Amino acid sequence: MKPRRVLAVLAIADLLAMAPWFSASAVAPTLARVWQLSPAGSAWLTISVQLGFVAGALISAIFTLADRLSARRLVAGSALLAALATLGVAAAGGIRLGIGCRLLTGAALAGVYPPGMKIAAGWFKEGRGLAIGILVGALTLGSASPHLVRWAVSPTAWRIVLVIAAVSALAGGLLVLLVPNDGPFAAPSPPFSLSAAPRILRDRAVALANLGYLGHMWELYAMWTWIAVFVAASEHARRGAQADVTGLAALVTFAVVGSGAIGCWLGGKYADRCGRTLVTSAAMVVSGSCAVAVGLLFGAPLAALLPLLLLWGITVVADSAQFSAAVSELAPRDYVGTALTLQTSLGFLLTCATIYLLPNVAGAIGWRWSMSVLAIGPAIGVWAMLVLRGRPEARQLAGGAR
Repeated sequence: MKPRRVLAVLAIADLLAMAPWFSASAVAPTLARVWQLSPAGSAWLTISVQLGFVAGALISAIFTLADRLSARRLVAGSALLAALATLGVAAAGGIRLGIGCRLLTGAALAGVYPPGMKIAAGWFKEGRGLAIGILVGALTLGSASPHLVRWAVSPTAWRIVLVIAAVSALAGGLLVLLVPNDGPFAAPSPPFSLSAAPRILRDRAVALANLGYLGHMWELYAMWTWIAVFVAASEHARRGAQADVTGLAALVTFAVVGSGAIGCWLGGKYADRCGRTLVTSAAMVVSGSCAVAVGLLFGAPLAALLPLLLLWGITVVADSAQFSAAVSELAPRDYVGTALTLQTSLGFLLTCATIYLLPNVAGAIGWRWSMSVLAIGPAIGVWAMLVLRGRPEARQLAGGAR
């Protein structure tokens, strides 16, 4: 199978397999009513997935599972587990079982996301940034898809959203098995080593790439999680508190999150040509500026607000794949899967804080200016990537383009 065909199959498989991620968040307003949740309880529908992902990723990193096992089989088995956990949420009668199933969903998806990127890195050496960018774009669309399903069905049919996400994950897990192997550039399975993860974390260049990634993640998932609430609050400010805007907010959220696929493609295309540090820095400057500027259009007609939201949606994730590509180029070749898993586990642990923080900030100052706190992360991320650009290890990035 040719690399381009492998990438197409892998992208579709990961698009389908990532549907459970925001499946409960997409129906959070209905679950909040059915399960009688507070705003903090609603936040835990997403935070629990992040925490589960972190736990699963750390276990995988400590035991170097992504490097010692077949990445394709790991993705397939993990997607099946995510599907079963999502069906568990649909069958749950309350928040306790629901949160437990969401934790399991996150842990399972830790076996989908990083190993999927490892497969892409194994099939591409030239154009690796674009390949991983396309893959992360597919993951972005997959994560956004439950919002589209939620818009298309009645609010009372929330279980349908979850069941469709579960079936999607199962289909993605089966599809990835069509990829013949982990790629010609994949390293042989290394021996088990508990020292691998600490050694990777101590590497100065990898640490800077990870710090850039953390700045990016400070913004990304909090924006994705709360953008529907922000849009609803903006529409209520314009049309009145009694207006029914949940369907509109879901559709706008799908468009904003889904637009990130364009950013992933553009980021991959130009990072391979112009350099990873340059493209990631530019993306974070624009997305951080959007986080501040979006408050200026709060309460404005959607025709004025939406273009800025779409620009934010494109740039907020345009750099994501390039941090992963950078780590795959800087880390020891035998432990690329472990390095990617460590990176994502640290990033998703940070997202738990910002997802919980944002509604509390909004409670204190209102939704209008709450998003501005997300600009802190990109500012730190830009600094880290520009420092990395000046180091000699940066010549390993994007074939020397840095």
